[in-house]
Amino acid sequence: MTTNRLRTAAALVALSLAAACATTPAAGRNYPDDDSAPAVSPVVPPVTAPPREPMTPVEVATPGPVTEVASGLRMPWGLTFLPDGSALVSSRDSGEISHVPAGGGPASLVGTVPGVTASSEGGLLGLAASPGFITDRTVYAYVSAAPTNRVVALRIAVDLRSLAVERVVLDGIGTADRHHGGKLVFDRDGHLWIGTGDAFEGSRSPDRDSLNGKVLRIRPDGSPAPGNPLGTAVFSLGHRNVQGITFGPDGTVYASELGHRTWDEVNVLRPGADYGWPDAEGVEGGTGEPPLFALHPDEASPSGIAFARDSLWMGALSGQRLWQLPVQDGQAAGAPVPHFVGEHGRIRAVEVAPDGALWIVTSNTDEATWGGTDPRPGDDRILRVALSTP
Repeated sequence: MTTNRLRTAAALVALSLAAACATTPAAGRNYPDDDSAPAVSPVVPPVTAPPREPMTPVEVATPGPVTEVASGLRMPWGLTFLPDGSALVSSRDSGEISHVPAGGGPASLVGTVPGVTASSEGGLLGLAASPGFITDRTVYAYVSAAPTNRVVALRIAVDLRSLAVERVVLDGIGTADRHHGGKLVFDRDGHLWIGTGDAFEGSRSPDRDSLNGKVLRIRPDGSPAPGNPLGTAVFSLGHRNVQGITFGPDGTVYASELGHRTWDEVNVLRPGADYGWPDAEGVEGGTGEPPLFALHPDEASPSGIAFARDSLWMGALSGQRLWQLPVQDGQAAGAPVPHFVGEHGRIRAVEVAPDGALWIVTSNTDEATWGGTDPRPGDDRILRVALSTP
């Protein structure tokens, strides 16, 4: 692993040199998952690993019209679609889940998840509707709680006006004030993927006996998914804080990961692979798998990520933009492209709607914890972004 990362780091090529809207890092800004302001750093362009074989850049979609789906949301974090095209969204600090109509409109309260413990970054985080939601009415939720974080199964009433905790699916994820991870997503085989954080203790990330600093893969009943490399819930390790997981059409698994002060990462996940934290960050360090893309936290601090039209679409918190990362067959297929720089503030969740458009969730009412961008009138919002082909 050591020589692999070093060799890749040495070969990394700078992209978007025209900066395609790159910004100068802000001196003294508190990152949304760190407890101190970073030192002033120079403009660092995004980098990406060169393909294993020469690859012609793919033609990718471009963002089209943006329309508002919902507004007036408080600290939204997770978003999951229901079979009718409507969606559920979580409120981090209150533990509430709200329902958003498919065609947009005011969000209505479904209910409050019990046992949520809010902290600087913790609370009610990711949501994932069961693949069998039509019959089982089940939604899975990542709950930052005490004494540990957990994933719970919720039963949602048919009228979408109440919820109940049916069972604890997975417990024992260490908790802290920050670095909870929190992403939940189902794959096409019906397995639930979970991104966790290191709970501010980097030594947990490479520890195979810890659930922290990992990407987990389980059955809906909480048991390890078949084929997991360690026979446990762990799929990959050596992560710092994973808040985004998505899948390509070929089954490639991509994850976005918050770095410390130098590099944020987008990784291709492989079973049993170690991604280097705390000894490596982005392209710095000599351990772990190299990232597919690395971006500076001032331009990123990534959270949600989704795949659509030959690109990854990644929300940026400190970076206040939507990143488009062209990919093909698990490799970078073009330079990172920033969109909407500063237009909508911090972007937390990014999901592909049933009609193929993107729904992005802003995170400006959560900004007060860290300073920087004040909420705008009507925040927070869910925005629909149409994708246009070239």
